[in-house]
Amino acid sequence: MKRYLILFLILISGSLLFSCAQTPADIILANGEIYTMEEDNPWASSIVITDNKITAVLSESESYDNYVGDRTRVIDLNGRFVTPGIIDGHTHFNGYGAQINGVDLLTVSDNDGLKTELRRVVNILGDDEWITGGLWGGYEEWAFGAAEAGKKKRGRWEPDRWAIDEITENNPCLLSSFDRKLFLANTLALEAAGLDNERLEGMKLDRRRHPTGLIYAGSPALKRIRDVVKPKSEERILDEMRAGMKALAEQGITEIHDITPVGQEMRYVKLEESSELTCRVWMRPDLSRGAELKDAGLTMGVHPVTKQKNDYLRFGALKGYIDGIMGTHGALFFEPYSDQPENSGHYRRHTSDDPDLMVPNMEKMYDYIKVGYEAGFVSNVHAIGTKGVALMLDTYERLMTDLGKDLEGFRVIHAQVIRDQDFPRFKALNVIAEVNPYHVSDDMRWMEERIGTERCKGAYAFKRLIDNGAVLSFGSDIPGTSAAKYLCHPKYLIHAAVNRTTLNGEPEGGWFSQEKISVHEALKAFTINNAYAAFADDIRGSLKEGKLADITIFDKNMIRMDPKDILTTEVDMTIVDGRIVFERK
Repeated sequence: MKRYLILFLILISGSLLFSCAQTPADIILANGEIYTMEEDNPWASSIVITDNKITAVLSESESYDNYVGDRTRVIDLNGRFVTPGIIDGHTHFNGYGAQINGVDLLTVSDNDGLKTELRRVVNILGDDEWITGGLWGGYEEWAFGAAEAGKKKRGRWEPDRWAIDEITENNPCLLSSFDRKLFLANTLALEAAGLDNERLEGMKLDRRRHPTGLIYAGSPALKRIRDVVKPKSEERILDEMRAGMKALAEQGITEIHDITPVGQEMRYVKLEESSELTCRVWMRPDLSRGAELKDAGLTMGVHPVTKQKNDYLRFGALKGYIDGIMGTHGALFFEPYSDQPENSGHYRRHTSDDPDLMVPNMEKMYDYIKVGYEAGFVSNVHAIGTKGVALMLDTYERLMTDLGKDLEGFRVIHAQVIRDQDFPRFKALNVIAEVNPYHVSDDMRWMEERIGTERCKGAYAFKRLIDNGAVLSFGSDIPGTSAAKYLCHPKYLIHAAVNRTTLNGEPEGGWFSQEKISVHEALKAFTINNAYAAFADDIRGSLKEGKLADITIFDKNMIRMDPKDILTTEVDMTIVDGRIVFERK
C-alpha cells in the first residue's frame, strides 16, 4: 500500500510540474540587448517566440528555461542589438527588383563603368531579353559642393554602341541618360528597328555617317525603337521580385508600405502561394482607383484574393500626387527655383490615364480623396515643395472639417520643404509626415543650388516636425528617381537623420545640424510609428507579449554607439511572422 501511495504522489507531483511549465517555444532569442520600443519596459534580455507570436519578453534576471522544448531553437545573441522589425514606409518595389536585376547607371559616367554594369546584367538575363533604362550620368551632374566651389561640369558624356556591342551581343539595349534627353541603342536594337542602314532624324552619326547608337528624345528614330522593344516576360518580373525580397530580408526589412501599380497585387499573391513573400506588404494603389476597388469588394486591410482581413498581404492607403520632384525642378513652390527663375514647379498627373493636370483649387484632389474615403481608404499624398505641402494640408483641413474628426492614417508623403507656419498643422490635423531621411544624404549635393539657403532651413526638418508634435514615418523611396539612387538598409536612413551628412561625412557637423534627431527617434519612426501608420500598432511595431514576431537583429547597438559609426552596422538576422527569413553567416 505504501508503495502505491509513493507512486501516486510521484505522479501527482509530475503532473503539477508539467502544468506549471510553459508551452515549448519555437525560437528563443537569448542574451541580447533588446530595445522593445515599449516605454514602460524599454530593454530586455530574451524573447520567446511560439508560432508567429512573441510569447514572452524577459529581463536579464528572468529565465527562459521553462520555454525550452525538444524542438526549441535557442539563439545566443551574445549581446547583439534587437529591435522590432524594421518597416519601410515607402517603397516602389516593382522598380526595386528591376534595379537589382536590370541595368543601373546613375553613378556611371564613363565606358569602363558602363561595361562593368552591362556584364553584370547580361549574366542575369536570358538571351533576347531587352535591357532598357539605366539613367547614366545622374551623379556626375550634381556633385556635392559644386555650386559653392564654383566647379564647372564637363560636357555631357556620350557613349556609343561600339563600347557595348561585344558585351550585349545577345541582348538588345536601349539605355537612357539621367534626364532622358539622350538614348543609346546597341546594334541589335538598331537592327530590330530596321535602323542599322537607315538614317532618321534624331540619330547621331559619326564622321562616316554611321549611326553611333545615340538617339535624341522625341525623334522618329527613338519611336521606331520603342515600338519594337519586347516587354518583360512575367517570369522575368517575378524573378525581379524574388531578387527584391531577398535584398529586403538581408537588410532587416520585415514590412513595406508599397506604391503598387495595377497587376502587381496578383504577383504578390503568387509569391505568397510559393512561400517566397518574405516580408509583409501593405499595398498602396493609385488614388484614382477608389471607386474601382470598392466595386470589386476591396477595401483597406483586406487580401486581394480572399477579400478578408489579413496581416501579411493586404491593401493599404490610396497614394496620390500633388507635384513633381526636386531633382527635375518639378516640386511646387511659392517662389521660383533659384537656378530657374521662371519655374516654380508644377502640378502632377495622378495616372497616365488621367488627361487633366491638378487644378490650383485642388477640387480634383479633394474629389479623389472623398471617393476613396467612402470606399474605406485613407489617402497618402505626395507633396514635396512648400506650396505642394501647404496645398495638401489645406485639403486635409477641409476634409477634417467635412468629416468632423481628425485624420488618423492620412499622410503627407515626402514633406520635403515646409514653411514655418505649416509645421504645427500636422499635429492639429493628426496627419502623419511620411519622410525619406536618406534623401538628406543624397539631395544636399544640389539642394541649396536649387532653392537657396533660406528655404533649405525647412528641408527635411525632422526635429522641428517632432517638436511640433508630428508623427514621423520613415521610408526609403527605393529604388530612387532619375536624379538619385536610394538605399533601404536602415543604417543609411538612421545615419542621415541622426548625422545629416553624406555617406562620406560631408559637411562636417551635418547639413543644417539643428534638424538632427536621436537614434531612438529614428528607430521609432521605423517601427512603432510605421505600424501605427498602417493601423497595426496593436499587433506589431514593438516587442511585447502577444504581438506578432517581426524582429530585426543588428550586430551593434546603435543606441549606445557613437553616431558617427552607425554606417558600420550590419543586419545579422531578420524574423518575419516568427520565421527566420535571413541569417548572416
